[in-house]
Amino acid sequence: MPLDLSAIGREGPVHERSWTSKDALLYAVGVGAGLGDPAQELEFTTENSHGIEQQVLPTYGVLLAQAPSAGIGDFDRAMLVHAEQEVRLHRVLPVEGTLRAQARVESIVGKRSGAIVTTSSSAVDADGAPLITTRSSIFIRGEQAPADESGAADDWAQPDRAPDWEVTLTTRPEQALLYRLNGDRNPLHSDPKFAARAGFERPILHGLCTYGITGRALLMSAMDGDVGKFRAMYGRFSSPVLPGDELTVRIWKTDDENVVFRTLRGDGTVVIDRGRAEVGAPS
Repeated sequence: MPLDLSAIGREGPVHERSWTSKDALLYAVGVGAGLGDPAQELEFTTENSHGIEQQVLPTYGVLLAQAPSAGIGDFDRAMLVHAEQEVRLHRVLPVEGTLRAQARVESIVGKRSGAIVTTSSSAVDADGAPLITTRSSIFIRGEQAPADESGAADDWAQPDRAPDWEVTLTTRPEQALLYRLNGDRNPLHSDPKFAARAGFERPILHGLCTYGITGRALLMSAMDGDVGKFRAMYGRFSSPVLPGDELTVRIWKTDDENVVFRTLRGDGTVVIDRGRAEVGAPS
């Protein structure tokens, strides 16, 4: 069954989600908080440290805003990879709460070797106030769809100078097994046979785990460690990461409220490209 192009513009059902302090802690550890030095980032990894109030990593908003989308047809999930991710916060995420989220299929666009499906999701809190907006794209190899003829171009460019910040973070060999406990049980990240069928030498790290690690690097550098300065983040996944890889995030300040970034593996391969982040109070 091919992709269902009539799904474009269709909204999925409203999905209610609740989370607890424990869920936020599990996410933080899942994206490497405290790795290498458990005394660091205690505000994200503990709820009872003396003189430290628990906070939530801003990129957790991507998971909180996830909602069932309209059906887009049948396809081989082994051919699916995460292509792009954006998150925008409308206020600092609370440690626990309940929200309602609804997804919408924005576009289905054909590429040379597959199709890109883009969805958005809007989440409001229990009072109906906006909390999180996300946009996500997946690439499905082998699928077909009309090509994008809009001619829209991305003007992203790496500044011709040294980064203003460069943050190197490690991942655990078992990082994917830990991160999957946040809800993404895709066997691409745990089952060697499934990963081999998708063309990988072994299970790869979740793209959203790499995204969350990158978000930590942005937070501790360009945002001065202040979750109240993390407004938005976008990145394009350009190469897989294997659990255990070292990641370096290079960040350039473009003005008082904007930075661009790239995330690279230890061998220099770019794994998140064309990154953008907005610095300032969520709005």
